[in-house]
Amino acid sequence: MSYELTIEPLGQTIEVEDDQTILDAALRAGIWLPHACCHGLCATCKVQVTEGEVEHGDASPFALMDFEREEGLTLACCATMESDVTIEADIDEEPDAEVIPVQDFSGTVSRIESLTPTIKGIWIKLDEPLHFQAGQYVNLEIPTLGISRPFSLAHAPVEGANEIELNVRIVPGGSGTTFLHQQVEEGQAVTLSGPYGRFFVRKSAEMPLIFMAGGSGLSSPRSMILDLLNEGCELPITLIYGQRTLNELYYHDEFLALAAQHDNFTYVPSLSDEAPDSEWDGFRGFVHDAAKAHFDNDFREHKAYLCGPPKMIDACISTLMQGRLFEKDIYTEKFLSAADAQQSRSPLFKKL
Repeated sequence: MSYELTIEPLGQTIEVEDDQTILDAALRAGIWLPHACCHGLCATCKVQVTEGEVEHGDASPFALMDFEREEGLTLACCATMESDVTIEADIDEEPDAEVIPVQDFSGTVSRIESLTPTIKGIWIKLDEPLHFQAGQYVNLEIPTLGISRPFSLAHAPVEGANEIELNVRIVPGGSGTTFLHQQVEEGQAVTLSGPYGRFFVRKSAEMPLIFMAGGSGLSSPRSMILDLLNEGCELPITLIYGQRTLNELYYHDEFLALAAQHDNFTYVPSLSDEAPDSEWDGFRGFVHDAAKAHFDNDFREHKAYLCGPPKMIDACISTLMQGRLFEKDIYTEKFLSAADAQQSRSPLFKKL
């Protein structure tokens, strides 16, 4: 059995299966709705039901309060339909966003490489090509565990290519990342869905770009930078990438080579906890400190893309705004664990 879902203000109507969430149906129809944690915790996907009946599912009582349910609000990531439904959603028009319907993919793990002591590169050869916009992510099903986890695509989009790269940082106590670090093997069959996300370069703005990343948050910026350079972008591009120690600084040589090859690309690595007597002669400190020093605390007339753990993101936003960059020119992708999302009820992926 299926129902019809009408999405306003778009005026589009799609078909939804009776056990399918509103969000999943919309994404698979190529319609983007605001969302983040996808577990009913953050309230980013809250929509107004103007006609019809829905089942709220596993929506957290903190993210969707009783009085909001009575007023016809629901969380699209949890809600299923009990009749034909009309919703109103807060949908921003993004001229640079590609409309790519979410699909399911099957593939085989083709290569595994230790990039750092805590980050593995996992390459997956898919049965068919995955078209995506640089900066997007996929949800990878973790074999035998019955769970899925989001991972950003770490390579540049190449038309017709069917091998993808994911960079996976092990999370202490995390069942999904522990499995991928310790048990997954080359040749293993996996499934995933995607692409997801609205973290992408606003190319039409034609403004110099700053990328700030920490930890495995390098994945999306790497994809975006490689895509820009492959397209022949001539705008100034700066990557400021931070890790704690030198042995955690991955793709370092690649970015040094890109900086030598492209006059418009600048690479600023930074280490926050490197031994004082080590061979490191680069910047010492956090990502936001390195950015402030490199740009002399003046970020005007740039677009900034931030990707990494929440504390890094928050510090970078403060630094950028103190350096006179407007909020509208800052875009973020925060990495939170499931425990973080429950504690803070904040988006996993949020645009400021």
